[in-house]
Amino acid sequence: MSYLLYIAVFGAVAVIFLWLRDARIYYRTGLPGYRKAARDGVLYGALATLGFFVALLYPSAEVIGIGIVMAALFLRDRGIREKVWTDERAMERFFGSVRYGKNTIRTGKVRKE
Repeated sequence: MSYLLYIAVFGAVAVIFLWLRDARIYYRTGLPGYRKAARDGVLYGALATLGFFVALLYPSAEVIGIGIVMAALFLRDRGIREKVWTDERAMERFFGSVRYGKNTIRTGKVRKE
């Protein structure tokens, strides 16, 4: 087991984290760009997990596993998403805790702060 396996693990965790963040933003705002990102994130998360298991189970093919994980990261980032942040702090953006706004489709209401 080499350091390449740790890179594959980190990449797979990043893909899954970003998928869950997109799902949370869609749940809170109802924006169609994040809906597509959350839906496609299931596929990219599975692809990244497959890459991790290729790197784990076949030590001679760790580079192929990392390539699969990197492909999942690349494909995940291609979508067009609406702008949901304005002046939030970095941790709010990191966890995807957006505020409800005028463009909220799910509730149709603006949350009062």
